[in-house]
Order: sequence, then structure tokens, then C-alpha cells
Amino acid sequence: MSLTRRELIKISALAAAATMVPTLSSAGLPGPVGRAAKPLRILILGGTGFTGPFQVNYALARGHKITLFNRGKRPSPEWPGEVEQLHGDRNTGDLKSLEGRTWDVCIDNPTSLPRWVRDAGKVLKGKVGHYLFISTISVYEDGTKHGMTEDAPLAKYPGKDAMAETQETLRADIEHLYGSLKALSEAEAHKQFGKNVTIVRPGYIVGPRDETDRFTYWPHRVAQGGEMLVPGDGSDPIQIIDGRDLAEWMVRLAETGTTGVFNAVGPNYTMSMDAMLHGCQAVTGGGVTMTHVSADFLDEQKVETPIWVPAKNNAFEGYGDVSNARAIATGLTFRPLATTVTDLLAWFGSLPAERQAKLRDGLTREREAELLAAWHADARS
Repeated sequence: MSLTRRELIKISALAAAATMVPTLSSAGLPGPVGRAAKPLRILILGGTGFTGPFQVNYALARGHKITLFNRGKRPSPEWPGEVEQLHGDRNTGDLKSLEGRTWDVCIDNPTSLPRWVRDAGKVLKGKVGHYLFISTISVYEDGTKHGMTEDAPLAKYPGKDAMAETQETLRADIEHLYGSLKALSEAEAHKQFGKNVTIVRPGYIVGPRDETDRFTYWPHRVAQGGEMLVPGDGSDPIQIIDGRDLAEWMVRLAETGTTGVFNAVGPNYTMSMDAMLHGCQAVTGGGVTMTHVSADFLDEQKVETPIWVPAKNNAFEGYGDVSNARAIATGLTFRPLATTVTDLLAWFGSLPAERQAKLRDGLTREREAELLAAWHADARS
């Protein structure tokens, strides 16, 4: 299946927009966490979404002092330590609660608009020693390149005034604006905060709290058993990162004062689609039979499947094969796939029954059955 730019950018944007589940308060830390050599005062812009709570819990365990800044629209979890809450609205430029304050570190989680970085700079320039910005691999101009490093050319903004863009205009033309506005946000971060900037570019963020169901679809489907449609021949590379690995690594970057630009993708080996699915099967024990269906057939049927991107003859084939060497060199580590799948399914199983009954991504069983029947009837099978 050939993904359009709109489809791929939409997938990337969903990761940033994933909502919080208030009942989940644990970061899922695997064991005792050592204290940092020096406690930091950390300001987190956002902090109640997908990865933010993992940052908070890990930072508290490391002995840091945490301040959150957000609109206060979502209930906060019960933190395992003292967390200061400041409220404002970056949509309207209301950052008054940040004025006159200083922090060692600022982690900016939700920003997709350059003016949000500009406005933060007006209040925080000279008030924070280190600024960490969550970007995306969607900033790259040419998605066909395999092994893209952080030095690859970035998407060019097609509009007239990036500072006039809003969340509404972004949503209206996300296909053309998402990656380029993130790229301009990166540039604005350097303009406002100078050399003390860290740019983190994730791809697919997965694990507990992921409300998009992009990755959840696969272990959930494997656990159901039976004949399962698998896109491609199984060899296409898949890159994912557990939200906890991303969050904890960012806190460690703050502790070491590490600056630069980093692709935050995993794992630290080449994982194929089949390897991912067999890993899910090892955890779930699902009695599943995998039927590989060609990209051409899926294209003809106008079918999309989450996470998977064909590794050949696709405008975004390189997005499953992005270089993470620079991030690994700074200490990015990865939980085993089995841990991510186990914890994800435990979290998903704790959600209300009506939420579990209808996944937000992937094929319905009915549609999958139709496609498999058509595939088996096709001469190419």
C-alpha cells in the first residue's frame, strides 16, 4: 500500500495528540531508579499527555523538582512526589504564570507551531539553562531515503507566514504543514535559546497510554488468533519506541546537559514486520496464521494498515529505516519488545469495556475477512 503524505503525517501527528488516561499513575518503572548526581529544577510544558507523565515519574524518582505548565483541562494523575502545577494557554499567548521564574531545564512536549516556541522564548529566554524540544522525523524533506541521519534536508514551509499559523490552520492542511512547521519550530528554538537546545525527533511512539491504537492493533489482533492479514512480505523494517524509553532518556539528556539533534527511533537492531508480529505472538500465545498480502493488492483495495510502511517504491519508505546511531551513543536504551507488548496489553485491558470493544486504528475483523477472501481468490495468491 502506498501511503500518501497526508496519511503519514496524520499518523505522526496522532502521537503528539494522544490523550492521557487519568487512572494510570505509574510510569511502569522496571525497578529501583538511582538518584541523579545533581537535582534539577525541571519545567515541563504539557506533561499530562502521552509521554509527559513518564517524564514526571522518572524525574521524581531521580530526585528532581518538577513544575508542569498546561491549560489544566485534564485531570492530573496522583504523582509519587510533589509536582508544582502552573496554568496558562499557549493558544492565546497566556504564559503569565511563567514570568519571573527560573528553571534549570525546560522540556517542551506539545509544540507544533513556531509561535509557541517564540512566545516561550519571550518569557523563558535567560530563565532556563537547557531547552529540550520534541520534534518528529516528519521534518525530513525526502522520505524515500534509507538510513536518514539528523543532517538530512528538512521540509520547506509552503505558506506565507509561519508565525500566523494556528492549530486550526495546521489541522486544515496537516499534509503540507505538519513537518515544515515542526522544522521551523526547531529553528525558532535555536533562535530563542541559542546553543543550549536539544532537538528530539521520534517516529512511532508506542506502549501504555498510547490512545491511537496504531501499534496496539497488532498484539491485540495476534491475541485473537485465526488467519490474520499481514501487509507486505514480512521483511519491511519497522521502527517504534516505547514512550517510557523516550521519556526517561530525555530526563537523562537533561541531567548530562546534552545538546544537539537526535532521531529517537528504535529498536537498536533491524526489526522486520514479521519479527514484530512473532514477538507479539510469543507474548500473547495467540494461535494465529499469518497471510502475507502484497502492497499492490492493498493499494487496489484502498486499504491502510497502521505502523507498516513498504520498504520499496514508496514515498516514505525511509521512515522505517531511520538512523538512531547518534541517539544510542548518548544513552538511549530500549525495553524488550516483549515488555512493551505485555505492559501495553495490561494497560489496554484496564480500560472500560466499551473502549476496548472498538479499536481506533487497524482493520475490523469483518473487513479483514473480506480482504483475505479476495486475496485467496486472486490469481496472484
